[in-house]
Order: sequence, then structure tokens, then C-alpha cells
Amino acid sequence: MLNDAIQKELKRFTDYVVKEARTNLTRLKKNSTKTLYDSLKGNVKVSTNSFEMSIEMEEYGHYQDQGVNGVGPAGKDKNGNPKQVVKNGKYKFGTGSGPKGGLTKGIDTWMIRKGIAPRDKDGKFISRKSLRFLIARSVFRHGIKPSLFLTKPFEAAFKTLPDELVEKFGLEVLDLFKYTIQNPKK
Repeated sequence: MLNDAIQKELKRFTDYVVKEARTNLTRLKKNSTKTLYDSLKGNVKVSTNSFEMSIEMEEYGHYQDQGVNGVGPAGKDKNGNPKQVVKNGKYKFGTGSGPKGGLTKGIDTWMIRKGIAPRDKDGKFISRKSLRFLIARSVFRHGIKPSLFLTKPFEAAFKTLPDELVEKFGLEVLDLFKYTIQNPKK
């Protein structure tokens, strides 16, 4: 009977996190293809003395949530904007672990989907290839700003977990997050 109550509570937890993460993706305008949105799924399995809980999503969801370090120097540009949006993040460009040209390819499909017509500062058309290169270079140097589309609802849901459940399993939000959001889909 106790396991049923724990199962129900953890199911409520994952359902809330997934629902709010999807809402955040839409609100933050990070939902153009719905691939990440549709990939978000929560799973719960409770045993006598333990439980298993996971929230699955496409691999790039981790980068959108946590951000990616750029390879350029930190500091401010001539307009006072940060040169690098993430400094000490978990993920970074330039490790060689991603596919060659993957960033450029992704930007190209994004530009087509958004209907971006490449123009220079005088309003003259430039080639899509040139604009794609400029955007990719900027993202590579400056990084990707964390959206926390998943982290914020996870932390909010954790605060609503019953104290008995948190104490019984010795749960801490950072550890639970690390072990729950660990299985990226590839």
C-alpha cells in the first residue's frame, strides 16, 4: 500500500515537471520543431526499498537547459554585452565530441524553418551560406545561454514532495536531478 502512495506521488512529480518543461519550451520560443517537446517523458518504478525515476528527452535538451560554454574569451564586447554567455557550464564547444559541421547544419535548417532572409547592415541580401557561417561562429564563440526550461520546474516540484518521502529516501534536489536527468536519447 505504501509503495502505491509513493508511486502516485512520484508520478505526479514527473508529470508536473514534464508539463511545465513543455510550457517553458513554448514560452521561451524553443519549440519550433516540437522534437524536444515531444521527446520529454517521465518514468517511475517503485520497489520495496527503492525507486527508479527518469525524465527522458532528446540529447540537445540538456544543452538547451544547462547552456554551453563558448570558446571565446569572457568579458564584454564594444556594446557592453557579454562576450561569453556561459563560463563554467557542464557543456562546452570545441571538445571534438560532436559531429563535424553539426552546428552549421542545425543552424541552416533553423534559418529555413524560421524564414530568415539574410541581409547585411545596409539591407542588401547576402548568401545564406555567409549568414549561416556568421551565426555558427557567434554561437561557437559565445556559447548557448542556459534556459533552465527543465531545471526550474524540477526544483519547484521537489519543494512539493512530502517531507516523509524526502526523509525516507534521503533525497537532495541536486542528487535527484543528476540521477533523474541522465539518460539522453541519441
